[in-house]
Amino acid sequence: MKDLIFLKKLKRKGVIELVESSEDMKSSYLIKAENCLKSAKILFSSKIYENSTSEAYYCMYNSLLALLFKVGIKSENHSASIILLDKLFDKKDLVRTISWAKGERLDKQYYVETQQIVKVTKESCNEMVLKSEDFLVKMKLLTSELNNEKTNSARDSFTKMLG
Repeated sequence: MKDLIFLKKLKRKGVIELVESSEDMKSSYLIKAENCLKSAKILFSSKIYENSTSEAYYCMYNSLLALLFKVGIKSENHSASIILLDKLFDKKDLVRTISWAKGERLDKQYYVETQQIVKVTKESCNEMVLKSEDFLVKMKLLTSELNNEKTNSARDSFTKMLG
C-alpha cells in the first residue's frame, strides 16, 4: 500500500507517466547500460571500486529504464522504477538484485571507505559487476520478449494501479 501511495504521488507530480512506447529510447538506454558495464569493468580493473560500483548499478538502472520506455512508461525516480518492475512484471529476483545494488551504490557513493575494508570493497564490487552483467542479460531478454499483448497489459496495469 505504501508503494502505491508513493507511486500515485509521483504520478501526480509527473515524475512517472505513460508516454509513447519508444524503440529509440529503449535502444539508447540499453547502449547506455552497456557503456556503464564497460566503465564498471575498467574501473574495477583499475581498483577504483566506489566508482565501479556506481557504474555497475547504473548499468542495471539504465536497462530497467529501457524496459519501461519499451512499454511506454517514463520514470524519473529510481525507487519508483524498481517498484514498477515489481508491480508490472513480477520479477522478484530482478527486483531483489537491483534493490541490493542500489543500496551498494548509495553506500559506496556517499560514504568514505577506509583502507581496512578495501578487500571487502573489492569483493563486493566484483559481485556487483558480475550481478550487473547478469541483470543486463536478463533485462535484454525480458525487453525482447515484450510483444504488443504484454506491452498493453503492462500499460493497462499501470493505469489501473495509478488511476
